[in-house]
Amino acid sequence: MIVLVAFPQISETIYSPSLPDISHALNTSNSAVQLTLSIYFIGFAIGVFCWGWLSDFIGRRPAMLGGLIFYGIGCFMCFYAETISFLLVSRFIQAFGAATGSIITQTILRESVSGSRRHAMFAQISAVIAFTPAVGPLIGGWVDQALGFRAVFFVLIAMSMLLFIYTYLRLPETTDISTRKRIAIFPVVKRILSSPKVLVFGLLIGGINGLLFSYYAEAPFIFIEHFHISPGLYGFLGIFVALASIIGAMISKRLVINFKPEKVIHLGCYVMIAGAFLQLIVSILPLSSHVLFCSIIGTIFMMLLGAGIALPNCLSLALVSFQDVIGTAGAIFSLGYYLLVSLITSGMSLLHNGSLLTMPLYFMILTMIMLIFGRKFIV
Repeated sequence: MIVLVAFPQISETIYSPSLPDISHALNTSNSAVQLTLSIYFIGFAIGVFCWGWLSDFIGRRPAMLGGLIFYGIGCFMCFYAETISFLLVSRFIQAFGAATGSIITQTILRESVSGSRRHAMFAQISAVIAFTPAVGPLIGGWVDQALGFRAVFFVLIAMSMLLFIYTYLRLPETTDISTRKRIAIFPVVKRILSSPKVLVFGLLIGGINGLLFSYYAEAPFIFIEHFHISPGLYGFLGIFVALASIIGAMISKRLVINFKPEKVIHLGCYVMIAGAFLQLIVSILPLSSHVLFCSIIGTIFMMLLGAGIALPNCLSLALVSFQDVIGTAGAIFSLGYYLLVSLITSGMSLLHNGSLLTMPLYFMILTMIMLIFGRKFIV
C-alpha cells in the first residue's frame, strides 16, 4: 500500500526542479510550464473516478494493473515530448493511470479497516504522502543537474516498469466482485451532494493538497530564479518541507487518542492559517536575502505542519457513512477534490508574476476559506 500510494506524488513533483529548464527548452512561458502540474490533477481526478468505479466490477487488483499500464504509456510520451502541447497531453495520460495508486489503496483501507485503527493507518499513509513529494524534487533536482530534464522522465519510465512487476507479483485481490451488486452512480452522487459535512471534507482535502502542489509549482521559480540556488540544492529543500507534514501526521495520530478527530482538524486549520499569515508578513518586511530565505522555509514548514495534522482525519472521516458503496463513493469523492486541487494549482499558475508576495497572499485567502467552512460544518 505504501509503495502504491506514494508513486503518484513522486510523479507529480519529480520534475518540478526542471520547470525553468523545460520552459527554456520548449520555448514557452513559465506559466505554461506550471500548467503541466495543473493538468496532471485533471487527469488524476478523472482517473480516480474511472479506476475507483471500475474496481467495483473487475476487482481491485486488475484495476491497479490497468492503471499502471496507462501510467507507463504516459511516462514514455513525456520523455519524447518536443512541444508544450504534447507534454500537456502526456502528463494527462500519465496522471490518469497514476490515479489508480491513490483511489485503490484508499478503497482497500476503507473497506478493510475500521475505527481508531483506520485513523492511525490513514495517519501513517498521510505521512508517506507528505514525504514522497519531497523525494521527487530531491531525485529530480540531481538528475536534472547531471543529465538534463529528459533523464528525469526516463527515471519515471523505469519506475513504471518496476511498479507493474511488483504489483503483479505482490498485490492480492481484496474484494469478492461476485457478491457485489451493480451500483448506480447518480444515487451515490446525490447522497454525497446532500451531505454538507462530506462536501466540506472534500473542500479541506482538496484545499490542503492544492496548497501543497501550488507550492511545488511556484517554489522552483522562487528559489532557483529569485534566490539563485541550484536544482540539486532545491531538491534538498523538499525534505524540510515534507518533514513538517510528517511531524503533523505523527501529532495527529497522538491527538486522536484523547480528542475527537473533528477537534484535531480545527487545530490543523488554525496552524495552517498562522503559517500563511507569517509567510505573508516576512515577504513584506525588508529582510536580508538569507533571512528571507530561511523565513519563507520556516513559515511554509508551519503551514504544512497544520496540513499534516488536519489531513489524515479528513480522509478517515469523509466517507464513513458510505461503506455500502465505498468503491463508487470514493471514486466520486476523489473526482471532486482532485478537480479542486487542479483548480487551485491552476490559480497559482495564472497568478504567477515573479513576486514573492503572490504565493503567501494566495495561501492566506485559501486557508481562511478552509477555516471558516471547517468551523461551521465539522462539529
